[in-house]
Amino acid sequence: MNVYRRIESGLSSQDERSISAVLIAYANSIDTRDWALFRSCFTADCQADCGNFGCWNNLVDLADYMRNAHSGLGATLHRISNIQLAAISGGASSLCYVDALSRQVNEKGPVHRGIGTHEDFLVRTGDGWKIARQTFTAMILE
Repeated sequence: MNVYRRIESGLSSQDERSISAVLIAYANSIDTRDWALFRSCFTADCQADCGNFGCWNNLVDLADYMRNAHSGLGATLHRISNIQLAAISGGASSLCYVDALSRQVNEKGPVHRGIGTHEDFLVRTGDGWKIARQTFTAMILE
């Protein structure tokens, strides 16, 4: 008996891997402070709604915010998991869990945690899949 069941996304296996790689690169770019990599994950006219953290309607403003917000922090760890993908008109949708840890520069200071979901709409571009819209919904901010 096959106990594993695959839920079809309507995407090719290569597209699923490519989209997952973009989502993971997004998280890793924040932790490594690789802002060129961060920018490569989004379209220029992206829209991001991060709840209490703010909303942005273009990549320049989003990247500036992320760079500034993380410049005063020590180590961070952003984890993406439970990635669910689906082909939709004009691109692909993604729903994934986010678990982010951040520490102040003083390593003896508190560790803050943000847990929630990202709902993304990605489009295929000449440079591969990119995030066009992103919504972060917090479950826990501490």
